[in-house]
Amino acid sequence: MPFNSREYEFSDTTVIAGGKDLLGLRGVEYTEKIEREVVYAKGKKPKAIQSGNFSYEGNVTMLQSDYEALVVAGKGSVLSLSIDISCTYGNPPDILKTDRMVGCRFTEAKKGTKQGDKFQEITLPFICLDIQHNV
Repeated sequence: MPFNSREYEFSDTTVIAGGKDLLGLRGVEYTEKIEREVVYAKGKKPKAIQSGNFSYEGNVTMLQSDYEALVVAGKGSVLSLSIDISCTYGNPPDILKTDRMVGCRFTEAKKGTKQGDKFQEITLPFICLDIQHNV
């Protein structure tokens, strides 16, 4: 069997937000969470762990040019957008893996710059209704 040490790289990542390929992508992360609580009864030790609601959140970091395109799509604010975000990892002939964040709403739109910056990087946190894997 031939040896292949190739791993998925950031340069092989494609993020589509609201139908737009984010060419100025600088980073993406997303998380699935579930509420868990230890249940106590007689004695001092836990008797069980119960599960509750799921939640999904993340953020996408991009250059200002992509951010401004999303502002236009949101008719003046990214906070008015409700979009799906797809994240595909891999570069053919690699096995491609795509995760889709469904019904994303951005929760914050913060911009800033400082002396010496060569570009503006903007991070948009979001919440969503579901994260679908291998779509």
